[in-house]
Amino acid sequence: MILEVVGLTKQFGGLVAVDKVSFNVAKSEILGIIGPNGAGKSVLLNTISGFYTPNKGKVVFDGHDITRLKAHQISSLGMGRNFQSSVLFMSQTVSENVFFASHQNYRTPIWERILRVPSAIKEETTLKYRGEGILKNLGLDSVKNEQASNLPYGYQRILGVGIALASNPKLLLLDEPLTGMNQNEIHIMVDIIQTIRDTGVTILLIEHNVSAVMKLCDRIIVLDNGGKIAEGLPKEIYENKKVIDAYLGKA
Repeated sequence: MILEVVGLTKQFGGLVAVDKVSFNVAKSEILGIIGPNGAGKSVLLNTISGFYTPNKGKVVFDGHDITRLKAHQISSLGMGRNFQSSVLFMSQTVSENVFFASHQNYRTPIWERILRVPSAIKEETTLKYRGEGILKNLGLDSVKNEQASNLPYGYQRILGVGIALASNPKLLLLDEPLTGMNQNEIHIMVDIIQTIRDTGVTILLIEHNVSAVMKLCDRIIVLDNGGKIAEGLPKEIYENKKVIDAYLGKA
């Protein structure tokens, strides 16, 4: 298992947003998390990735106990993520966005980069080349010199995934990657997520588009009122009475 979540609980004052949630994620798996608004999905992702500190429970990532680590420490271990809203450098180009996001991959000391010594220049060239590869794989190479602010919304969402990939993650957390997309953009993003998994990256995603989740995910977890009410294969989740009552609806 690349990720183990054990009894994770996150409270805000008297509100229990995540309530003793446990699950595992296998390497190269796509695990989906669904549930109604306010179920605790994004809080769960933020707690796993270090943006929130849990009140109880444990998170183990790739053999490391990351329960009390900060977000940047967790990221350096190989966990990448996007966000519900696009977090981009809007005045910079698409290529620059991906390059800036790869800063934690630097191995040369910062003073060597400032002085532009040959080893630093070589590493910078390597990182830029890798960034170009990410953009090509995401279908963004044709707009790599465009300012991020000039991109259509769907392309901005794809660029957000590219920024997450720039950290070279082993596990990628995706928070509602299909939000606000039209059907063509959804189709493109679904293909991108499948392609990312095919490269060996494990994916944990939150998404409200149930049909896309059913198509994409190997397994699905359902949250309601902060707690896990179901876990299983897509077909099992689709036919689960608790899930139908809480989220999917009889129709």
